[in-house]
Amino acid sequence: MGYPQGYIEGVLVVELAMAAGELKTVLDRLRRAQGQVAGVIRMIEDGRDCADVVTQLAAASRALDKAGFAIIATGLQHCLADPGTADDDADRARTRARLEKLFLSLA
Repeated sequence: MGYPQGYIEGVLVVELAMAAGELKTVLDRLRRAQGQVAGVIRMIEDGRDCADVVTQLAAASRALDKAGFAIIATGLQHCLADPGTADDDADRARTRARLEKLFLSLA
């Protein structure tokens, strides 16, 4: 059974708008990770040493984590800067819970 539009796992989704500068930083991190993953693929195809492959894979993983944390931090910043976006305490609590869940998904 699906949830109505605007809901994820039964929680109302509040749009987390980001400024262009914030998006650029996140996109730069994601592009860096994309290049690192492509490098890992090439290393495996070329039969490179396992330690080198794992080192490169760890770097890609950190880059993805940093991008995720940046997105969540931006969401938190927007929620704190404009707490009036939620209609009531229940909406604010759901937004906080959603952001906390997102944060913990990266841990």
